[in-house]
Amino acid sequence: MTRKSWFQFGIVGFLWGIPYLLMKVAVADIPPPLIVAGRTLIGAAILIPIAIHRKTLKSALRGIKFVLPYAFLEMAGPWILLTNAEKSISSGLAGLLIATVPIFATVFTSLRGDHSVWQPKRVLGLVVGFIGIIALVGIESLRGTSSPKAISMVVLAAVMYSYAVLMITSNLPNDDAIAINGLAMAITFIFYLPIAIAMWPHNAVSAHAIEALIALGIFSTAIAFILYFTVIVEIGPARGSLVTYVNTAVAVVLGVIILNEPITLGIIVGLPLVLVGSYLASRKAPLPVIAEA
Repeated sequence: MTRKSWFQFGIVGFLWGIPYLLMKVAVADIPPPLIVAGRTLIGAAILIPIAIHRKTLKSALRGIKFVLPYAFLEMAGPWILLTNAEKSISSGLAGLLIATVPIFATVFTSLRGDHSVWQPKRVLGLVVGFIGIIALVGIESLRGTSSPKAISMVVLAAVMYSYAVLMITSNLPNDDAIAINGLAMAITFIFYLPIAIAMWPHNAVSAHAIEALIALGIFSTAIAFILYFTVIVEIGPARGSLVTYVNTAVAVVLGVIILNEPITLGIIVGLPLVLVGSYLASRKAPLPVIAEA
């Protein structure tokens, strides 16, 4: 892995760690459907021209029967859940709960026939990770620190994220990721456009909220996707999944430093368990080396 790849990897981790902060700022003045519509409009406006230039958009359109459900599982569903949830929970907690994606992805992979999940290390990861989730949700709920409903919404978003990637990579393994995601963003924008218009805010929207929405669309929705799939070509999806842990750290730290969010007991107990569990659950045992004749 080159220095350039490490740098890009770090940038992606940062860009996918700040959405929780940006959504927290934007949702104070802007309705969630409008936030989702806005960020996907910006993302599609950037990614689709790139896909057209690369002549890969037609291939993605031919796979529309898979791109359509992917759009709802990866964007339309999770992004509205996350944005709504951040009305009631901290951005750091939202980022931490999303770190459970590798755990759920491991379960879905097993259900689809890959029984490597039952390797001892991965089973240990699943157990530790779920203990972390239970501890986190239980402590936050019992102490009244965070809304159980909002926590459930973020966990559901994590489940949707985990299945979306598995579904699209299984069915369209050779299609351009930029074309697929640009098309998915356009679909999500079209879906939320009438809802966003109906919920257009009558109150004054602060400059900070508008800036947060624009940054969310440009940096965390478009540029992060471009950089991530560029890095994946070199380092592969296994090491690429490690970006999840960078995201979480960034989300928690920014929430504490910029938004003055508290580091709750639930985060203190759940954070290490979820991160360690997710790491172990997503690790596969190395394949045996076979000598070539």
